[in-house]
Amino acid sequence: MAKAARKKKSAPKSPSGLARFSPRALYRRLRRSVLRVVFGGLAAFLALILLYSVVNPPITHTIWVEKRRLGDVDREWVPIEHISPHLARSVVAAEDARFCEHWGFDVHAIRSALESGANRGASTLTQQVVKNVFLWQGRSWFRKALETFITPVVEATWSKERIVEVYLNVAEMGEGIFGADAAARHYFGVGPDQLSAPQAALIAALLPNPKERSAADPGNFMRKRARQIMDGAATIERDGRSACFEH
Repeated sequence: MAKAARKKKSAPKSPSGLARFSPRALYRRLRRSVLRVVFGGLAAFLALILLYSVVNPPITHTIWVEKRRLGDVDREWVPIEHISPHLARSVVAAEDARFCEHWGFDVHAIRSALESGANRGASTLTQQVVKNVFLWQGRSWFRKALETFITPVVEATWSKERIVEVYLNVAEMGEGIFGADAAARHYFGVGPDQLSAPQAALIAALLPNPKERSAADPGNFMRKRARQIMDGAATIERDGRSACFEH
């Protein structure tokens, strides 16, 4: 009897589930769940970046938005081998002449933009690919932070040639016109591999306002800009700054 009494006395039970659902335990569970979601999302994003280093992105947010707005868009993916080198060099000369020399961020361009107070000019070709393929258009700090995180990952896992190839296939080059193939056929009635240096420069001159400019009917500004781009494209070919994305 005494032993049974001692056993009964030594086994008091705490209220059912009280420890299990204490604030500290709930916080630990919540933190673990949040960390799983965050790291799971990062892992999925990294996997997507690696996938797109060899697989062509099927669509982008901008293309999807324009397709819903217009009903359809003109776009046909073509490998970089089937795109005129004139266009590749023209786009790089126009948008990111130091493309072969940086790792995703052009420090010189950033410094110049800050000193001059310019709103544009520091965004590299890699940053534009990241924005077009993985993110969305806009100027929010959150989107910029994501772009800053993703850009060096893309630079580390994609070749320079692949970055240029993807850009030339997803960039908006007119109202509902995306990529080199659609632009070449729409403006000049030729395949992207047949573009001449002047034609390529005019297409590059559309950027960054393709909806407001036309390569087929260029005004004085477009003609002047195209001449500058032609000079720049010839320069980066001559001094070797196009070697990283050309065969």
